[in-house]
Amino acid sequence: MTQDKLVDRLSKLDTCAVSDALDSLELKGVVTSLKSVSVRKKIVGRIVTVKLVSAEQGSSKRHLGTAAVETASNGDVIVVEHGRDDVAGWGGNLCVAAVQRNISGVIIDGACRDVDEMCDLEFPVYARSQVPTTARGRIVEQSFNERIVIADVEVDPSDLVIADGSGIAFIQSSQAEVVISTAERIVEKEAAMAKAIREGKPVSEVMGKDYETMLKRD
Repeated sequence: MTQDKLVDRLSKLDTCAVSDALDSLELKGVVTSLKSVSVRKKIVGRIVTVKLVSAEQGSSKRHLGTAAVETASNGDVIVVEHGRDDVAGWGGNLCVAAVQRNISGVIIDGACRDVDEMCDLEFPVYARSQVPTTARGRIVEQSFNERIVIADVEVDPSDLVIADGSGIAFIQSSQAEVVISTAERIVEKEAAMAKAIREGKPVSEVMGKDYETMLKRD
């Protein structure tokens, strides 16, 4: 199945279902330490990665994030390994460029800035924190579209990600079909439970002992 079809299926899910699927399959991928800092909007897409380091560790001839923006395809998500809360690793003009490229959103393990501008653009950014401090002279881009680590999760280019009000879940591209299929089955079970509750069945019965074992693989 093509990645576009997988992304479309993933867009119909939420992070809770994907987290349950990852649990069921004993896979890592959930990140809870990053929060929405601009508009509350779900992000779903294929990943383009960026890795930032302190300026003392290297130099770069381009502004951080620009190569990722220009490389990204329609609907992609840019994911940034930054690691610092005191210096911004993403800002307003990069968001303007990302909107022009129809990028779905940005996830940054570290700080960003220009949050008001992000909100005006209705552009979703998930980050560890927000600060006004510039990256100039402090942070450089070490690489893009190479493996990065977000929290303790390894993320590769072309992996998939979903982020919403409950958190963030990364899915390895090689596991995408099985994770999404498992999440879809979980959603069906949850929907059937909700239907039963609405029809008057006691919630204690609906969410009884079977609920605790619903993540077991069929």
